[in-house]
Amino acid sequence: MVTFSCGIDTPKIETRLFINNEFVNAKSGKTFECIDPATEEIICLVQEAGQEEVTAAVQAANAAFQSGSPWRTMDGSARRDLLLRFANLVERDQDYLVRLEALDNGKPLGLHGQYGTTVDIGLSVKIIRYFAGWADKLTGKTIPVDGEFFCYTRREPVGVCACIIPWNFPLALFASKLAPALCCGNTVVLKTSEKTPLTALYAAKLIREAGFPAGVVNILSGFGHVGELMTRHPNVDKVAFTGSTAVGRKIQQYAAESNLKNVSLELGGKSPMIVLDDADIEEAVSIAHAAVFLNQGQCCCAGSRVYVQESIYDKFVAAAGTKAEAVTIGGAFEADGNFDQGPQIDEIQFKRVMGYINQGKQEGATLATGGKRHGTKGYFIQPTIFTDVTDSMTIAQEEIFGPVMSILKFKTDEEVIQRSNDSKYGLAAGICSTNVARALSLAHQLRDGTVWINTFHNFDPAAPYGGFKESGCGREKGEDGLDIWLETKCVLMPIKN
Repeated sequence: MVTFSCGIDTPKIETRLFINNEFVNAKSGKTFECIDPATEEIICLVQEAGQEEVTAAVQAANAAFQSGSPWRTMDGSARRDLLLRFANLVERDQDYLVRLEALDNGKPLGLHGQYGTTVDIGLSVKIIRYFAGWADKLTGKTIPVDGEFFCYTRREPVGVCACIIPWNFPLALFASKLAPALCCGNTVVLKTSEKTPLTALYAAKLIREAGFPAGVVNILSGFGHVGELMTRHPNVDKVAFTGSTAVGRKIQQYAAESNLKNVSLELGGKSPMIVLDDADIEEAVSIAHAAVFLNQGQCCCAGSRVYVQESIYDKFVAAAGTKAEAVTIGGAFEADGNFDQGPQIDEIQFKRVMGYINQGKQEGATLATGGKRHGTKGYFIQPTIFTDVTDSMTIAQEEIFGPVMSILKFKTDEEVIQRSNDSKYGLAAGICSTNVARALSLAHQLRDGTVWINTFHNFDPAAPYGGFKESGCGREKGEDGLDIWLETKCVLMPIKN
């Protein structure tokens, strides 16, 4: 394997915890390894937070949220300006962040028009700027009530927010939590995934450079028990979590067992991708391909259940296989780095995905292409397509979180709606059709938080995102995404002399 420099001086990577505007080491002295999934080599050792660091971070966030503090007395326009300054700094250092995230997460750089960390860092900047624009526009209502009374509402920050983010889109999900929380005037203790802590820690430098007051943003690195400590803490007012449905259940449990925190969850999915018989086949294959294989299949909303109408099924399967086999696979810093697909995030995920592939074969699905490891080093898996899949098979039921497409056949629109909705998940769905009325009719019948028509993975900061059923509660992004970070206060007084 030929490699070239990642352009990052690894001994200078920030690995400390960020508490009260200071970078600190863990009191316990514990560290954990940060691994490059493309090479399986250690990038650096990162400080591991524990009980003392959680306590210190929550105390700092509470102090920053106290009445009369610089943050609480700051005008919305000043919060706006701080967020815009932060966004400008992320944009200034975009080249470094693109490379750091590719090194930490393994995904391609995306320098040649394909998906990669270039897209993610650019989206992060857009998210921060979008919510900066809302900071001075958080309004209440004047409400006509019976009698001679003046009644109005105020939108106020929830308080200290614990934010727990996963590893699949590290900086974009960091921005999706942090920007609206700060826009609304909250303070934050954010935990990164132990698999991808590095870009958030670098962003902490930019937060301090932007001028946010001490204690407003605190960033901890560590494992699941750190998230539990944050979620159970009696002085945390809200928890926002993105991750698996299994952990989401625990988050709700911990919040209930402590102080009944406000909870918002963006959880797993098993999204249907419906290809109708009037669809443009070439376009549908491209959309379905991106729906499953983008980011190595490591997307909560991946359209991994591809329902194709029977009259075009064989033609679709042949074209989908050809497109999957043309995918180039490699590390971001291997050769010229111009690859479509990188590795899975770590050995655990690699084995999990390979286990699902083996289970698909054992349960009788036909392996049309892929299904094997790519190369001998790094956690690379070939894009995999199964045909002759039935709804009862494990690969059609469970979230695989890898580059595995299951293609299922259907006859009627009524049938595909019933089968698509027959899932515990409801995060997203896709439809390919040239008939606008038909596509919209199906979209309105699907029980999913987002429905993409003739596109997929089209994320915009202004568009709300979140799930139905076991895919979570609450919305992120868009104007609707402000609600989870705000409380509504009603004020009422008589106006008669």
